[in-house]
Amino acid sequence: MTYYVYKVINSTGVEAQEQTIKRVRLRLVTNMHTDAGDDFSESCRSTEHFVLVHGAGHGAWCWFRLLRLLQDSGHRVSAVDLAGAAGSLVDPNHVRSFDDYNAPLLDLMASLPAGDKAIFIAATMLQFGYQTEQDIKDGVPDLSEHGDVYDLTFGLGADHPPTAVALRKEFQRIILYQQSPQEDSALASILLRPWPMALSTARFTGDDGGFESVIDRVRRVYIKTANDRMVQPEQQEAMIRRWPPSKVMVMDTDHSPFFSAPELLFNLILKSL
Repeated sequence: MTYYVYKVINSTGVEAQEQTIKRVRLRLVTNMHTDAGDDFSESCRSTEHFVLVHGAGHGAWCWFRLLRLLQDSGHRVSAVDLAGAAGSLVDPNHVRSFDDYNAPLLDLMASLPAGDKAIFIAATMLQFGYQTEQDIKDGVPDLSEHGDVYDLTFGLGADHPPTAVALRKEFQRIILYQQSPQEDSALASILLRPWPMALSTARFTGDDGGFESVIDRVRRVYIKTANDRMVQPEQQEAMIRRWPPSKVMVMDTDHSPFFSAPELLFNLILKSL
């Protein structure tokens, strides 16, 4: 999630970066990252807008429990389908760049009314967005204990690199949803889609050296998922070291707390505001 917002800021010029920060008081929740204010009053609530950003292979559908909890408590919420997700009309094999993948989020951000304060809640994007070889090594999930867990799609033909990748159905519950209700993991098995291989090419560096300083202005809270088999604790720690958050919170859940513990996730998010 952090990676999406970093890309939004980094894809603009310096003046636009400044205007983005002034116009949208970016808040993040990743795997989740969130910005926290000192007080969440009724007057503040009227300008807060939660933006739910799914992780690889998922879509806006995965947030249905958290979305309901936020809406029932009076918050404004938008859940976005990134390019190639089940709710989009884009074939993941046709997504050629991170900009293509990210376009629906950019469109949503551009549509937010002036003065809105966007709170981004987004699942971690694994290795995407790292800058160095060590970053990539730290971020790539080690699923070797499960064997060959991925299916590759060669949308351009067998003589070309794969265009999309998916977690095989027989591994989805044991890796992503081992603590989640059976009905939710069954729903996910229907709606999960391959994610574009183009995501692995995303890197977030600034040509003018100002990128890191801009990102550092965004206050973040990282919510760790202690029993995560996809992004394991040591990989989460590597992300925290790479982009230190303002606060680290912990959930005793699997990779998908939006299914396994939506009420706890909801309470932690509100506690961090």
